[in-house]
Amino acid sequence: MPAMESPFIIAVAVDLVILTVHDGALEVLLVTRGIEPHRGRLALPGGFVLPDEDLAGAASRELAEETGLTGLTVHLEQLATYGHPGRDPRGRVVAVAHLALVPNAGTPVAGSDAADARWYRAEPLLQGRNRLAFDHRRILADGVDRARAKLEYSPLAAAFCPPPFTIAELRRVYEAVWGTTLDPRNFHRKVTGTPGFVEPTGATTNRQGGRPAQLYRRGSATVLHPAMLRPAEAAPPAP
Repeated sequence: MPAMESPFIIAVAVDLVILTVHDGALEVLLVTRGIEPHRGRLALPGGFVLPDEDLAGAASRELAEETGLTGLTVHLEQLATYGHPGRDPRGRVVAVAHLALVPNAGTPVAGSDAADARWYRAEPLLQGRNRLAFDHRRILADGVDRARAKLEYSPLAAAFCPPPFTIAELRRVYEAVWGTTLDPRNFHRKVTGTPGFVEPTGATTNRQGGRPAQLYRRGSATVLHPAMLRPAEAAPPAP
C-alpha cells in the first residue's frame, strides 16, 4: 500500500526568552518587529528553524542574529513547545521556546527582520501593560516562572552575574527575579553554607563601597541541597 501524503504543512520556529538583571530589576530582551505579521509590535526574538539545523542550533543562531549578543557566557535551555493552531496568522507554526539567562549584556543590536532590540522590565509586560505579538506574553510568563523556580534548586542565579561576584550581588539577582527583599545575613549564611553553590576566589573588591567584600565564583554543584526556597510573599507567576 503506497504511503499517504500528509495534507498538513507545519513550520517549526524557535522563540527566545532572554533574561538579565539590571539596576535591581529583571529584564527581558524584546525586538520590535520590522515585518508582518504584527509589524511594529514588541516580540520575543526568534525565527524559523532552517532545514539543516537542530533546535539548539537554531536557538543559538537566532540569539546572535536578532540581538547581536555574542561572546557571552549564556545559559540556554529548552523551555516548552507552543502549538495552538491560531497562534500565527501565516499558518501552522509550532514554536519551541528557549530560556536564556545572561549577565548584564549591554546594548543589543537588532537583526535583519527587527526594527529595534532593547531590554524591557519584565514585570509590567507580565501584567499586560504592553501587548506582545503572537502568544509571546504567555511564553514570557512561562520563562520567568521557570527562572524563578530554577533559582530555588539550582545555582543558575550565578548565570546573571559576571564572574567573579559578591554575595550581595548574587542576593540582588534573587531579589530581582523573585520580586522580594531578602535578609542579607540569612542569605549570606544560606549561600555559603550550601555545598558546591559558590567558592571563594581569595580576592576582594570595594566596588560596592564600604568594607572590601569577598569575591566568589560558581561552584561545582548542579543541584542545591538544601534548596533556596522563595519567601511566601515573593512575586507569584504571572497568569
